Amino acid sequence: MFHDPIQNQKISLKNSSIELTIKREDLIHPFISGNKFRKLKYNLKQAKVIGAKSMLTFGGAFSNHIAAVAYAGKEYGIPTIGIIRGEELAYKSELNSTLQFAKSCGMQLKFVTREAYREKMNETFLDELKEEFKACYILPEGGTNDLAVKGCEEILVPEDSHFNYICSAVGTGGTISGLINASQKDQEVLGFPALKGDFLQEDIRKFANQENWKLITDYHFGGYGKIKPELISFINRFKTDYNIPLDPIYTGKMLYGIFDLIEKGFFPEGSNILAIHTGGLQGIAGVNEMLKRKKRPLIVE
Repeated sequence: MFHDPIQNQKISLKNSSIELTIKREDLIHPFISGNKFRKLKYNLKQAKVIGAKSMLTFGGAFSNHIAAVAYAGKEYGIPTIGIIRGEELAYKSELNSTLQFAKSCGMQLKFVTREAYREKMNETFLDELKEEFKACYILPEGGTNDLAVKGCEEILVPEDSHFNYICSAVGTGGTISGLINASQKDQEVLGFPALKGDFLQEDIRKFANQENWKLITDYHFGGYGKIKPELISFINRFKTDYNIPLDPIYTGKMLYGIFDLIEKGFFPEGSNILAIHTGGLQGIAGVNEMLKRKKRPLIVE
């Protein structure tokens, strides 16, 4: 199941001495791509070692993590359970594309209220789930734990040591923590959070063992479910110019931010930047469903 193709794709920047390269982690696997592949790699092995009967995890209606876990469970031969935020989704006549995909892979979906979902780290709530789903291996939301960070440390290879900056989108903090741990001391790791606020600092420090990083918090576009026209336009132009698809929740925001920072002179002349494409492309279909209902321009797939 697991393989590590490495493909760094250089981006041609006009009238600039700055070099930008994209590490195409999205090409690792058609359904378990990018950081989801990395996060699941050692967790799946651990679940097998301890003899878990199923793998249980958490996510929202459009979660890349839910989709990846569902497919990985199907391919790896372990039943999966998704605790989905939003009890009202259970009563919809039709599930969205992400949840339909997860269900088609055999994932059992359990919809909970948003209030109950906020207890996903609470030991009492987790004990109740363990009682309901016997011998399950529990993965936190986004898949971030020590084993996930270990997997994400493998994103960087020795050939990447010449880059001055390593850039990554940030959701729960696991991917950037792995990148920080694997980076050289003279490299700077920049994280582009998909959510508002600076609250991820503490979460990242739980796993990161260096201080050569910072979060760039200006490119969240309002948060997870907020899709603005300028971001859609950028993603579509990027696909046309470089033949690289970007998702609107993570990598689209990161690349928009990188291009904007280059234009504003944030990076010194001659900088060599490596941007990590963390996948997440399955989410485009769901976002396009929403854009279509609002009669707004769609993301080119």
